[in-house]
Amino acid sequence: MGLSSNLSVWEADGSGPALREITLGDALDEQAAARGEAPALIFDEFGVHWSWAEMKARADRLARGLMAWGVAAGDRVAVLSPNAPEWVLLEYALAKVGATLVTVNPALRESELDYVLRQSRSSALFTVCGYRNYDLAAAITAIRSRLPGLSRVARMGEGDLPDAPAFAEVEAMADKVNAEALAERQAGVKPGDIVQIQYTSGTTGNPKGAMLTHRSTVNNGRLMALRAGFRPEDRLVSAMPFFHTAGCVCNVMGMLAVGGCHVGLSAFDAEKMLEQIEKHRGTVTNSVPTMLIRMLEEPSMPDRDLSSWRICFVGGTDIPPSLMRRMKEQVGTDPMIIMGMTECSPIITQTEPSDDFETQIATAGTPLPHTEIKVVDPETRDPVPLGESGELMIRGYLTTAGYFDMPEKTAETLDAEGWLKSGDLAVLDEGGYLRIVGRIKDMLIRGGENVYPAEIEAFLMTHPDISDAQVVGVPDPQMGEEIFAFVIPRPGATLDPQIVRDFCREGLARHKLPKYVELTDAFPQTANGKIRKVELRETAAKRVAESAA
Repeated sequence: MGLSSNLSVWEADGSGPALREITLGDALDEQAAARGEAPALIFDEFGVHWSWAEMKARADRLARGLMAWGVAAGDRVAVLSPNAPEWVLLEYALAKVGATLVTVNPALRESELDYVLRQSRSSALFTVCGYRNYDLAAAITAIRSRLPGLSRVARMGEGDLPDAPAFAEVEAMADKVNAEALAERQAGVKPGDIVQIQYTSGTTGNPKGAMLTHRSTVNNGRLMALRAGFRPEDRLVSAMPFFHTAGCVCNVMGMLAVGGCHVGLSAFDAEKMLEQIEKHRGTVTNSVPTMLIRMLEEPSMPDRDLSSWRICFVGGTDIPPSLMRRMKEQVGTDPMIIMGMTECSPIITQTEPSDDFETQIATAGTPLPHTEIKVVDPETRDPVPLGESGELMIRGYLTTAGYFDMPEKTAETLDAEGWLKSGDLAVLDEGGYLRIVGRIKDMLIRGGENVYPAEIEAFLMTHPDISDAQVVGVPDPQMGEEIFAFVIPRPGATLDPQIVRDFCREGLARHKLPKYVELTDAFPQTANGKIRKVELRETAAKRVAESAA
């Protein structure tokens, strides 16, 4: 056990599986050699059923195509797409050629995309041409004219995009590069190299690109899989997006670790999820609570054979114990609860299959091997006694290498001793089990998506008729939390809640849109002029309760 005193400090004691010094590309080659014709990826909507051997062959061919296209080691290559088989191939192929994958949410609007591509200094981009009725081709065309460094753009799926070869055309360029050249390039990639940059917003300022390494992600996916008891014959069914670590690490690398099969969906749909579990005898799912609720309430669920479903892997927000009880009672699945954050590759703590059921559903488990945590007083930074709340801090192989090109933001998050400040209020008990009890930062979580009020507030204040704005979260039984915006109109302005919502819809991603908007004359303040967000949350919750009555 990692506890050595009555203070909330968990020390990594060296127990558990050893860390591996391996790259993602080499890990794929190992599994292809070991598992060969065993299934690796199933995507029914794309007609894809690939074995591990085929996955490696396709990733190698794409990697050679990338080299011929001009992608160099160290280049940052953005991928702007919902879940698709090509996404997984890019994840492996970019790792093999030593490039860094920049993951991009396709729901981002033009200004948001411009920022990510500019700040990451991406030299190449793979993109779909449209997403949920949004013309991404037009947005990318406009952005490209402003970013001379974005020298290569390729299109995925259907649609037209000027001066952008199709994905298959980039693959076909492989004929210009031989296998020996790829082997030489792959041999130059090191476990400590940056494998991907994941953008995560802060409570103030612009989104930050968390740099994750081959070592941190491959080992995190592996340690997660081993603790969970994943097996080579497992089939993990999930619609968690690949542009999040939940998809590209937990799903892809989790199954890679054991040679299991990932059954993917391009987007979440309760009926389709259940259909895929039944059809492919899915044994593991990865989801957020909202998804589970919708599956439990799906009319076809009682008529399906879900007897293969063994593990219900859940994270991303507070997990209601009552929900996990329903899953156990109605489906028979065992819970696997995690606490993670993008900057930690992502999993920090995880429940054990041997834990009693109440512990499994009431805590986020204990730290994974080789992970140190402590809970400190936010003011003094000293560890608090076990059982008391404080800010969670993390140290180990799993923490980010820093925020890309943001040394000041990196220093704010990682201290001189390598401890990462999570901003989460947590409690560590005498058994080493962690519970998250709140958030120091104002971040809220809507349907498993991290939403940062400051980003929405800053956008709202770009409206000519808005003087000031404050955003808080309110509890929601379906989404976990919903977004409530308080807005002060400018004097003499004509403004109503629908105008505010329409404005947000034009400029913000779907998961950042306020569900509730209230116009007000002033915000509650402290004596020194700070906004009292606690009072705003209380007001927002009261308004929602009144509207539901």
